[in-house]
Amino acid sequence: MKKTIKYSISILFVLLLLSSSWGCNKKITHESIPNVAVNLYLDISSTMYIELSTIGGYVYLTGGYKGVVVYRVSPDEFVAYDRACPFDPKDACSRIQMQSSGIILVDSCCGSTFSILDGSIINGPATQPLKRYRTQYDGQILRVWN
Repeated sequence: MKKTIKYSISILFVLLLLSSSWGCNKKITHESIPNVAVNLYLDISSTMYIELSTIGGYVYLTGGYKGVVVYRVSPDEFVAYDRACPFDPKDACSRIQMQSSGIILVDSCCGSTFSILDGSIINGPATQPLKRYRTQYDGQILRVWN
C-alpha cells in the first residue's frame, strides 16, 4: 500500500513539474487587432477610386481599426486588409503602408513587411499575418466587409 501511495505521489509530482514548465515556455504574444465593424461599398468606376481601375492599384480607406488598404489583384479579384500591424496594433505609429514596389506592405514602426497578395509575413518581428477583410466584386461595386 505504501508503494502505491509513493508511486501516486511521484506521478503527481512529475505532472505538476511538467505543467508548470509548459507555462514558462509560452511565447509572449501581442494583443490582436480589435474587431471593428467594416461594411464598405466602392463604385470602382468613380473617380474617387481611380487607382483601383487597374490591376496593381490600391487605395487607403477610412474604416476598420486603423484604416483599410484595398488592392486590385486581377480584373475581378481584390484583397483588403486592416492597416494595423499585428505586431503591436495599439502602438500609435503601428500602421502599414505600401512600399514603392507596389506589392509589399510595411510597418515603418516595427519594420515588419507583408505580402499584399495574401497578407502573409515576409519579415518580422510580426508573428501573425495582416487582418484580412472579405471582398466581393460584381463588375462595378466592390464590397469590403467582415
